[in-house]
Amino acid sequence: MSNLVQKFQEYSGWRSGVIAALERYRARIEHAGLSDAASDQRFARVAARLVDDKLTIAFVAEFSRGKSELINAIFFADYRQRILPTSAGRTTMCPTELGYDETFPPCIRLLPIETRSEAQSTSDFKDQSNVWTVLPLDIASGDGMLEAFKQVSLTKHVSIADAKKYGLYDETDPDIDLALNEQGLVEISQWRHAIVNFPHPLLKQGLIIIDTPGLNAIGTEPELTLNLIPNANAVLFILAADTGVTKSDVDIWRQHIGTGAGRMVVLNKIDSMWDELRTADEVEAQIAQQVTSVAHTLGLSERQVYPVSAQKGLVAKINLDGELLEKSRLPELENALSHELIPSKQFVIRSRLEADINELTASKQALLSARMRNVVEQLVELKSLRGKNQTIIDHMMKRIDIEKKEFDASLMKLQGTRSVFARLSTDVFTSLGMGILKVEIRKARDEMDKSMFSSGLRKAVQHFFHETESNLRLSGQKTDEITEMMTVMYRKFSTEHGLALSTPMPFSLDKYRNEIKMIQGIYQKQFGAAAIMTTPQVILMQKFFDSIASRVKQSFLQANRDVEAWLKVVMAPLEAQIGEHKAQLKRRRQAIERINDASESLEEKVQAFAQMQADLEAQKRTLRLLEIELKTAIAADLASLRAAA
Repeated sequence: MSNLVQKFQEYSGWRSGVIAALERYRARIEHAGLSDAASDQRFARVAARLVDDKLTIAFVAEFSRGKSELINAIFFADYRQRILPTSAGRTTMCPTELGYDETFPPCIRLLPIETRSEAQSTSDFKDQSNVWTVLPLDIASGDGMLEAFKQVSLTKHVSIADAKKYGLYDETDPDIDLALNEQGLVEISQWRHAIVNFPHPLLKQGLIIIDTPGLNAIGTEPELTLNLIPNANAVLFILAADTGVTKSDVDIWRQHIGTGAGRMVVLNKIDSMWDELRTADEVEAQIAQQVTSVAHTLGLSERQVYPVSAQKGLVAKINLDGELLEKSRLPELENALSHELIPSKQFVIRSRLEADINELTASKQALLSARMRNVVEQLVELKSLRGKNQTIIDHMMKRIDIEKKEFDASLMKLQGTRSVFARLSTDVFTSLGMGILKVEIRKARDEMDKSMFSSGLRKAVQHFFHETESNLRLSGQKTDEITEMMTVMYRKFSTEHGLALSTPMPFSLDKYRNEIKMIQGIYQKQFGAAAIMTTPQVILMQKFFDSIASRVKQSFLQANRDVEAWLKVVMAPLEAQIGEHKAQLKRRRQAIERINDASESLEEKVQAFAQMQADLEAQKRTLRLLEIELKTAIAADLASLRAAA
């Protein structure tokens, strides 16, 4: 088992451990009568985040650099043969996603290239099952899977007019004639996108592998530029050891990949430099020189460049040849992925989990403390009635009535706050709603269709980004107003009525504003430099905008879900403690009213409340232990999990 596979299994085990601890804590909350609709929703969101957590690795390179072979060597060597097809020339003609969704049978879903003529991105088509060609995947047969995977290599010939319509023919390219056959037809990929649903152990645990076609496709398929590559947790940029870095490599690295977390360069095919006429030291020096050259050209440190032989690594794993495997240097790359990629992914999701769980546990502890405080107050009040005459009892009942009257007056003011809350909530969606976004998308498309000039096209897109950012900013101002209003209300009830309330749960739309800025930056890199665009570039820009619109829609949809969830929970702690306080006032009055019956009734009540106090203290201890267990599970690192196993 490779270090990478082991690390990923540990990561999957960590998630499972957190989910189990979360479920035990949630069950205890429900058993204690501390659950409510808002907290149930938050528990569900946290659990869904863990279950749906994906780790994506994208492989990017020019054709014939060995991307598919590297994937075979790292992930599929246990099948004792190649799973992804490899041969001389181009084998992956369209972006290919390998993952697993248990709601689908093992299959390959293929999106026809003809969909490029429509004003929709690949993401828009993912929910339209009727558009895809679906082929079954026989996972029991390695040869059968290999044949099925060959679908991603298929091409077809179309007229120049159709190729232009799809944005796949650039008449300004000096080498474009090489793409034409004797009949003057253009060879293009048969498919636009492929999704492989494959129950491989790692894919079942949330790994997604992106196999990209050659570098030219990165410029022509916006889904790669806007979505798949930027969102990947790791991008492996594969070069060939014998050719080094070409100009097209440098362009793609600078425009679409760049330095950053999880970005690695793989110098593949070092076996081409193995030479029996050279000593081992000479071969090593030659490889080291190539690593230095690549690092310098791409602006990296040498430790970010990994020389390997994917083909020899695959052969070594299949033949259980440890010496050849070490010579291929594949384990070094796998170790780098396991030590850099997975812990960083765990850090990100752990940070989100800790924030959610801290807020959840704090609110439940506060609610339980409020219950205990109310029971203690009633117990003290009941004990003080021992030997008291009717006048004292009447006085205490009047005091409770005054407290209730003051509390009811505060609740009347809260009603006014609720109406303001409802208005501001509506205002948030006025600028954040999907309706206004669709209007902006339609306006931009109309302006682009009417414009005959590069400046008009750019202006339409720039206006779209400006309006989108402005709408997010306006919605953010409304959520800030809600937070400020709720902070005042929390403080008021805490001060005037002794409720154990901290500050309300914060919220920000900055994440989505930054995402829009990132998308705008990608667009400007692609189309911001040239003063005048050619016809093929205009077509590509229009298709690029379709993907921009789709990506922004996804961001707005998630922002809408997050705002809706926040609006449901921001008042939940206040509402819960208000309900608890109202019930406590009612119980206090009823208890004192029943004391008049007999002195035995008073002692029975004292004993009952003392038992309630003991039960609540035991409940709080149990809840605290489960809370510690949950936080320990979240904080666990992968090394400790391996030691425990």
